[in-house]
Amino acid sequence: MPARTLVIVNPASRDGALGRRWPDVERRLRDGLGREFDVEQTRGPRDAIRIAREAARAGADCVIGVGGDGTAHEVVSGVLEAGLGESTQVGLLPFGTGGDLSRSLGIPRDVEQAVARLASGKVRRIDAGRAEFTGVDGRPATTWFVNIASFGLSGLVTQKVNNAPKALGGRGSFLVGTLRGLAAFRARDVTVRVDGALLHEGPLVFATAANGCWFGGGMHVAPQALPDDGLLDVVVVRDAPRTRLLRQIPSIYKGNHLDQPEISVARGARIEADAEPGRVWIELDGEPLGTLPATFEVLPGALAWIGAEA
Repeated sequence: MPARTLVIVNPASRDGALGRRWPDVERRLRDGLGREFDVEQTRGPRDAIRIAREAARAGADCVIGVGGDGTAHEVVSGVLEAGLGESTQVGLLPFGTGGDLSRSLGIPRDVEQAVARLASGKVRRIDAGRAEFTGVDGRPATTWFVNIASFGLSGLVTQKVNNAPKALGGRGSFLVGTLRGLAAFRARDVTVRVDGALLHEGPLVFATAANGCWFGGGMHVAPQALPDDGLLDVVVVRDAPRTRLLRQIPSIYKGNHLDQPEISVARGARIEADAEPGRVWIELDGEPLGTLPATFEVLPGALAWIGAEA
């Protein structure tokens, strides 16, 4: 009989380091998890969605992703696509580049500590987000996210970072990508509404619909966001001179940027972002998946997360 827990491994995580280290990581997981589990490795981008969806429909009690934020994004998307977020627990053994979801949920990056957290069996009910947007093929698309959706410069930077080597690690890769992106970025006109109320209209650098509070390899972009409050935190950065935007980068890492004049904040259940089609990239949990126009909607308590900080 198949095990009731499935572990989905992305061997490409951290530039292929997980694939090389998986035999050792698997041994430590089997020694420490305290339950039997089956393993399936992904064969390419978006494959974990299929695997997680099929596992949930087949009756898996728990699906654990081993990889980065993108792997967690796909596991969540698969379980929610199956309509089984209420009954199928999800978890993450972090082994990615950015590590922003693990920061937001308080999941240790150390393997033994993360396995111990999973083995505790403690479940935290958290929110998820659903995004409707324009896919890279120009057609309407829908998927889910667990940490942060954002658009503008952040979507462009994520696209560039994901297509480049990660020799500098998560924080270094995203910082270099942000600096390079700012140098070439052109702010586009975007209209942002939160629960129907106009928050921003005009040139925009980037904005978030945040369930968690970290993105971009350690930027504390939405420091007040809580993953279980039934709301998404919106942080809008309006266009400003590049020198001023560059000076704001350290404050975004520290999370003390919200009082700056070019920043607007709000909190709501539904965010609508409108722009000229195909011009403004969006990213979901660090994955550049399409462009505006888009809507982002919170799904309160949609996930039973195992191993998150209480």
